[in-house]
Amino acid sequence: MSTVLSAAVSLTWTAQPGSPGFLFAGLEWRGSPGTAGRVAANLRRLGHVTFETVEGPSSGCDAERYSYTPELGLHRAAIAANGDVVVGEAALRALLERGEARETLARGLHRLLGTAWDDVLEPLRRGAHGAPITWLRRTG
Repeated sequence: MSTVLSAAVSLTWTAQPGSPGFLFAGLEWRGSPGTAGRVAANLRRLGHVTFETVEGPSSGCDAERYSYTPELGLHRAAIAANGDVVVGEAALRALLERGEARETLARGLHRLLGTAWDDVLEPLRRGAHGAPITWLRRTG
């Protein structure tokens, strides 16, 4: 990760009492647009990790979030100023053009929104069972 951020990186890992075996580390950085995606690609190579990287908006670039679990893989979502996931017109049109049943449409929308990733990551975002909340994100 030091290579991606062009700086030495030292993470402090803390245990998550509500999720035995889970460790968390947080890091804030400043970087060029697209850094969160490069960080996510590098973290994915670590093996059995669960993580989220968030990049704030910058000139000409929307905010985005990369969520990853070993079971689900990587999910990228554009993020609105209020934190909502933004699904683009092209993705919605592609889903509608498949012309499939209502249940399939609902599954497709949940996939675009990253619902399965949110279900896994939400307890970790809140610091389940009093554990400290830690984040890996780009700021500024």
